[in-house]
Amino acid sequence: MKQKNNELQPLVKKTFWARLREEKYLQVMALLGILWMLIFNYIPMYGILIAFKKNFFVTTPLFSKKFFTTPWADHHGFQHFLNFFKDEEFFNVMGNTLGISLIKLAVNFTLPIVFALLLNEVRNVKFKKVVQTITYMPHFLSWVVLGGILTTWLGEGGLFNEILINMGVLKEGIPFLAYPKYFWGITVISDLWKELGWSAIIYLAAISGIDQEMYEAAKVDGASRWKQIWTITLPSIAPTVTIMFILAVGGLLNTNFDQILVLNNPLNAPRSNVLDIYVYQTAMRGMRYSYASAIGLFKSVIAFILLFIANQVTKKLNDTSLF
Repeated sequence: MKQKNNELQPLVKKTFWARLREEKYLQVMALLGILWMLIFNYIPMYGILIAFKKNFFVTTPLFSKKFFTTPWADHHGFQHFLNFFKDEEFFNVMGNTLGISLIKLAVNFTLPIVFALLLNEVRNVKFKKVVQTITYMPHFLSWVVLGGILTTWLGEGGLFNEILINMGVLKEGIPFLAYPKYFWGITVISDLWKELGWSAIIYLAAISGIDQEMYEAAKVDGASRWKQIWTITLPSIAPTVTIMFILAVGGLLNTNFDQILVLNNPLNAPRSNVLDIYVYQTAMRGMRYSYASAIGLFKSVIAFILLFIANQVTKKLNDTSLF
């Protein structure tokens, strides 16, 4: 009876310090993550002031009196932003950035989901593992390596030209990277080649967490495999897809700087001059650090707005959101 009474006694709520002592190792691990974010994510925000300064030189220390005494840009510090909007390259840069990003969002976001659904239906475990390994291996290669491979393959005497000539599609080789009209397609397809398998992993993980009894019940009811995918698999992974979509929309102005940098050249510049490349060339080659910082800040503000809008829309549509 005494033991039974002890079981019925309510649990004593532990104090904050008591829980802190019990979870001290977990707290230390969390503290290291917080410190990393403070050092590399929050303290550098101090440099945002550069975007509002008139002239900033790389030799000017950020935490110095000279930095604070540097005069502000005209129009209450927004002169660099206005100059960017008036720049003759503005519409070309934004058009290339949004064009490549939207195509990637439509193609490279959708196909990993389809690939994960199809791969989940494969019953041969060995074949499934081989396909997974082959598709996500390119993810571990840097764009410097893949850029060199693509430059060789897409050259006038490269692999793709040889294949197309042997198939009778072309009569002579074409230097694909020298033509602006091919650049967007090359960018989207090469990014898909590199990230298809890796992007599908998170959806495969979500699919593996679905209760198998739901499929068994569907089979008893006579549902086909396509019907099971449509009524069970897709609704079950919808929250994961929604979160990934919100993040993808938030990064809409990120066109994969590494990829564009290794593939662009003066010949395809009309279609490869995206926002990240423009900032890089302005800062590193033009030495206009304040102007480049203003463009980077503009990009970050737009990314936050897009993230917030996508989050609110998905929250109303299916009650799934980041915040």
